Amino acid sequence: MDAVQEYIDAIPPEHRFLFDRVSGLILESFPGASPVLSYGMPTYRVGKRKLHVGAWQHGISLYGWGKDRDGGFTSRHPELVTGKATIRLRSKDVGVTDAELRELIRATLKA
Repeated sequence: MDAVQEYIDAIPPEHRFLFDRVSGLILESFPGASPVLSYGMPTYRVGKRKLHVGAWQHGISLYGWGKDRDGGFTSRHPELVTGKATIRLRSKDVGVTDAELRELIRATLKA
């Protein structure tokens, strides 16, 4: 089993659906963006652009986006931004639509 699949398999069931949702939206938008392990978490790369998707205690976090490449996501959901460049989605209270996530993903990974 490869390291990415081991990471994914270790995600607690209560957060796995959220990881699968985001991963599915990434692969739907960028079918060639197969994940690799980078900084200890699955990372989707399209050309030189990348988006890290990591599990944490309460859900998943997205890293690697830039304020100029977030499709307006952080201005619509400032409560989900922590630290310098981390978006934290909590499994129990995600009020973000697939359309908003797709917009973030496309803005982040579009060359």
